[in-house]
Amino acid sequence: MQIGFLCRAIALVACAAAAATACTSDQSKYIAQGHGVSLPVPIPRPAFTLTATDGKPFAFAERTTGKLTFLLFGYTHCPDVCPVHVANIAEVLRTLPFDERQRATLVFVTTDPDRDSLPVLGRWLANFDSTFVGLRGTKAEIEALEYALQIAPSGRGPSNPDGTYEVGHAAQVIVFQPDNFARTIYPFGVRQAEWAKDIPKLLGRPPTLIERLTGRS
Repeated sequence: MQIGFLCRAIALVACAAAAATACTSDQSKYIAQGHGVSLPVPIPRPAFTLTATDGKPFAFAERTTGKLTFLLFGYTHCPDVCPVHVANIAEVLRTLPFDERQRATLVFVTTDPDRDSLPVLGRWLANFDSTFVGLRGTKAEIEALEYALQIAPSGRGPSNPDGTYEVGHAAQVIVFQPDNFARTIYPFGVRQAEWAKDIPKLLGRPPTLIERLTGRS
């Protein structure tokens, strides 16, 4: 991970208010959406680097800038929250026009690096969409990122008799829009139909006639 990651990440969050006031009129089309929870202050896209499933460093801000980016924390053994979030987003992204699909990505940070090796993480994400990005870091790196983004810290639960365990983690999806700010988080329980209504708006385009007629707008 980049040296000084924690300081830079915290600084990015701390300067969100000042940065948000610098938004131009061109950015006014990016708004918080009704099916998520609006943030009181937009969060700028953070700069951090973790290891991707291809074994190479992945610089989040550099590699995702300008894209609609779904950032979530979880683990591959998660029984409900993680697979539901990822599956719903993957299904809706498949319905987008090709050019819009190219402008969206999902980044999944594992909170269980002990079990989620890079191959395990890669295979799990490929079940939903082979383009989704899986990231792995040390426990200290993950904790620093969670702290910088002001989300609940992850933690390992007690081991079961068979050696399995659950990992508590933040259940929301942080959505960074193409202008590189997050204005909305989506908690667990958001339905696929609700994602389908919001994602085109999160990309910054008005609904099409078909979307209006079918009630997806």
